[in-house]
Amino acid sequence: AWYVPCLASLETLQELCRKENLRCKSIGITNRNLKSYEVEYLCDYKVEEGTKYYLVKWKGWPESSNTWEPKKNLKCPLLLQNFLSDKNEYLSRVREGKALKVRNHVKALKPAVADYIVKKAKQRIALQRWKEELNRKKNHKAMILVENTVDLEGPPLDFYYINEYKPAPGINVINGITTGCECTDCPTEKCCPKEAGFILAYNKQKKLKIQPGLPIYECNSFCRCGPDCPNRIVQKGTPYSLCIFRTNNGRGWGVKTLQKIKTNSFVMEYVGEVITSEEAERRGQLYDNQGNTYLFDLDYDSDEFTVDAARYGNVSHFVNHSCDPNLQVFNVFIDNLDLRLPRIALFSTRTIKAGEELTFDYQMKGSIDLTSDSADGLSPSRKRIRTVCKCGAVCCRGYLN
Repeated sequence: AWYVPCLASLETLQELCRKENLRCKSIGITNRNLKSYEVEYLCDYKVEEGTKYYLVKWKGWPESSNTWEPKKNLKCPLLLQNFLSDKNEYLSRVREGKALKVRNHVKALKPAVADYIVKKAKQRIALQRWKEELNRKKNHKAMILVENTVDLEGPPLDFYYINEYKPAPGINVINGITTGCECTDCPTEKCCPKEAGFILAYNKQKKLKIQPGLPIYECNSFCRCGPDCPNRIVQKGTPYSLCIFRTNNGRGWGVKTLQKIKTNSFVMEYVGEVITSEEAERRGQLYDNQGNTYLFDLDYDSDEFTVDAARYGNVSHFVNHSCDPNLQVFNVFIDNLDLRLPRIALFSTRTIKAGEELTFDYQMKGSIDLTSDSADGLSPSRKRIRTVCKCGAVCCRGYLN
């Protein structure tokens, strides 16, 4: 389904809700503030006759209802702290990053400063709502955080979080498998991988033990083994809390881990719309004009299908390229044994420290046609223009293609 963003502004929706006495948590109208006032953020500052005043945006009320309130009436220390921090951040940038001392005798803020503070406050709220939305939609226990300390960029306007492939009409990503293994102890008996002619992909510590290029066959929904089976890893989703963050070197959004990740561990799955190669070619031409694309060819056995994560995807949508990556691509088969439609899993190639950015090489087998707007890339199979790589690795090839 294609979603159409609401054309009404947040203020208009809030006014309509209040007029009709309606509650709507998603736009800030709750029982708590329907008839009362709660500070949402602070917009401006001034001093009159020795008294400090702040211009208050009330939660669930339009900006036309903003009022000047003396500091003594405000019981919002965190919002006051954010206001001061945003003001100093803006002024420091104006002064070319030099440390700036707060001058207590300032009687009023310049319009440009107040405008930045309001934009930063709105961004903070938008990112918080986006984080809550992502965590509502995910199907794994680990948390997803969002962070932007670099610029005023907010959540992507045309991105929808999904947990698994979204097939285009006529494409079946579940091939109707009706049988599974009869194992009671999957690592020692003739399990699903052996039936497919391959070895079990994981060791006793549930870490990957096969070489890149070999497929992973996990137990499926018809297998006798239970959810604790050591051959059920990718299907459980990412076990690590991750943070979508804004990079400070022009690569847009990126993803970092908030927990230590050991070598050969499953980190995340790459999902999106599954489309035909013909449709991918058509979309690719449109994406080239925009300077980005998220097309990932499913070329394990053939090149009939492609995953497009431009509008529908999960956290992997935001993972950047690196010529020295810490993630590796593997093809996975679970409830669909069609070799044309593998699931794409990303495993760690080494120990990854908490706070470290997650990356994979867009030129890996199976990811030749994948580029990201966060790397300012163009699809190498569709463009001959060489795109400069910004990964910063010692072994950087200099170009994405």
